Amino acid sequence: MHKPRIAAIAAACAVAGAALYGAGAATAGQSTANSTHEPYNIGVLVKDIDTYYGTTLDSNGVYQASPDSPYAKDLARIESDAERYIDKAAHKARHHGEKPAVVFDIDDTLLLSLDYEKKTNYTYNSASWAAYVAQADRPAVFGTPALVEYARSKGVEVFYNSGLKESQRADAVKNLKKVGADVNLDADHMFLKDAANPPAYLSDCATATAWNCTTVQYKSGTRKHIESLGYEIVANFGDQYSDLDGGYADRTYKLPNPTYFVS
Repeated sequence: MHKPRIAAIAAACAVAGAALYGAGAATAGQSTANSTHEPYNIGVLVKDIDTYYGTTLDSNGVYQASPDSPYAKDLARIESDAERYIDKAAHKARHHGEKPAVVFDIDDTLLLSLDYEKKTNYTYNSASWAAYVAQADRPAVFGTPALVEYARSKGVEVFYNSGLKESQRADAVKNLKKVGADVNLDADHMFLKDAANPPAYLSDCATATAWNCTTVQYKSGTRKHIESLGYEIVANFGDQYSDLDGGYADRTYKLPNPTYFVS
């Protein structure tokens, strides 16, 4: 997920002057990082992020998003459109003799990492991130486990394409089951980053001695591999544009995430 990664603060300052997923806009005196104007204020940005998620601290000391938040409403609109599309696309694909499939990213597409981001001040650290994933206790991104089940109910094959490490597979499976995304969690459907033993279909950018794949190369290469197995990827879901770029999907769905940026 987070490697390579740019913290939300840096990414947002680079695009200051635009609204942050509808949560708030920069003032007239603020402009882009390429200008001589003062960039977006970090304190205001964090408040905007909290407003967008409806962030609250629960009784267990975990930061949670609110189901009534702008974030939740944005997700609901995206997911409603996706359900309508998946239903039609599945019928169309089968009509043409194709096997329809959907692909989901995991981090902040199915499992929400807001608590980690808040407690690390939106700053990634590989050790703290590994410990967080190992807890296998992240809440669901609102509505996406149900979308996984909806696709399955329509006869669409579900795949996962994640930047999580192969060594984190058991934790990812445990957490996905906990939130109700319990569909096709086997190694043939869940693709994770295996730098020690990269698959042959990524040989252009990854070997056992050197992993040089960008996120786009890794994810699009994996989708190409899925389609080589005889599937037509009708929809691809992710919270980063790098989850979606590179082709090999009929339609892409960008889920909101203002907390970090993965190039």
